[in-house]
Formats: sequence, structure tokens, C-alpha cells
Amino acid sequence: MLLRLIRAEQIKLKRSPIWIAFILMPIVPAVLGTINYLGNIEILDSEWYSLWTQHTIFTSYFFLPIMIGIYCAYIMRLEQNNHNWNRTLTMPVPKSEIFLAKLITVTFMILISEIWIGALLIISGKLIGMTAALPFKDIIIWCLFGSLGGMVMAAAQLVISMFIKSFALPIGISLVGGISGLVFLAKNLGHIWPYSLMAYGMNSNSPQQMLESGYIPFVLICIVYIALFSIAGSVLMSRKEL
Repeated sequence: MLLRLIRAEQIKLKRSPIWIAFILMPIVPAVLGTINYLGNIEILDSEWYSLWTQHTIFTSYFFLPIMIGIYCAYIMRLEQNNHNWNRTLTMPVPKSEIFLAKLITVTFMILISEIWIGALLIISGKLIGMTAALPFKDIIIWCLFGSLGGMVMAAAQLVISMFIKSFALPIGISLVGGISGLVFLAKNLGHIWPYSLMAYGMNSNSPQQMLESGYIPFVLICIVYIALFSIAGSVLMSRKEL
């Protein structure tokens, strides 16, 4: 049944204008980051790693949080329009599966966004003439763990978007969350704050170093947050009149 629910969510997004945001928004931080890299190339001497920091300093704290906010607000708005919640919540399936189907759908979109961000890094590096070997394995790791951290943010945003009917307000909250993630990372608390985990997983500050505490604690923290937000969303979906 979960697979059918996921398929239904994908059908809802077919021909959706949300893909415009997916295609265009990551290009902006890629351009800004590349310009910033070229302007400071004397001190940014790690080529691909330095370029990644310049791309992700814009992407992981500003643009990706906005995109996740858009994804979650849109997928919940589809239910709020035309009283679709009444139809959805009367289906003979557990509420947890309804929430999980939406979360998996958004996570898939985040993963595609991360792949596109990685592709833009490679395109940008080639265009400016980088000659160092491409750290392809590292890029895959950054994108995968960034997607896992993004899934935490998505789970939180789905809960928020479930009850706030405004389309813009949840997106604003997601942006504020992304900025707060920068603050927590600066205080070395990025590994425990849900809105820091995406940037933390992407190694946006120190891409040449593995997470000091290792990836297993990071994965476990993400799983705990995802479980907590999913349980909260499922319980509230069952009890609150939408």
C-alpha cells in the first residue's frame, strides 16, 4: 500500500510548476559561488574542495532550505485544496503511511536536487578550467548525506505545512531554519540541530575532512529525528481536524 501511496504522490506532482524551482534555483548559488571562488582564488587553493565550499555556503543555508520549504508546502497544499484532506484521511490505510509517502516523495526530490547541485559543481569547475582530479567519490558522499539531512528538514517542514494553510509562511520558516543551522554549526552544535544536519552532512564548511565524530552517529541522529517527526506528523494527522 505504501508503494501505491508514493505512486499517487508522484502522479500529483506530474507537470507541476515546482520543477521550475528545482531546475533554476540551484543555478543561482552555483553562479554566485563560482564568482566568489574566482574572486578569492589566491586564498582558496584547494580547487574542487574550495569551489564546493563556495557553492554550498549559499546552497545549504539559503537556497536548499527554501526549495525544501517549497516542496513540502506544495505537497501539503495539494491536500488542502478542494478539501482533499477529507478524501485522503478516509482511505483505509494507516496515517503513518500517508505521512511517510509524502516524506519519501519529498526526499526523492531532495536527492535529485543534490545530484543536480553536484552536476553544477562539475560543470562550473570544468568551465573555469580546473585541472585537479575530480573527487567524484566525495561528491557522492556529500550529496547522499546532504539528502539524509535534508530528509530531517523535510519531515519537520511537512508537519509545519500540514497546519499552516499559507503557502509562503512555511517556506519562510524553512529559510529561517536554514539560517539558524548556520548559527548552530558556528557553535559546534550542528550535529544535534535538525536544521543544521543537511549542511553538516554536505560538509559545506570543511569538505576535505570527514565528520570528526564519524558518519554513523550522524546517520543515527538523522534516523531519530525522522522517526520523531514522522510519529508526530502521523499522530497529529490522526487527531487533528484538517
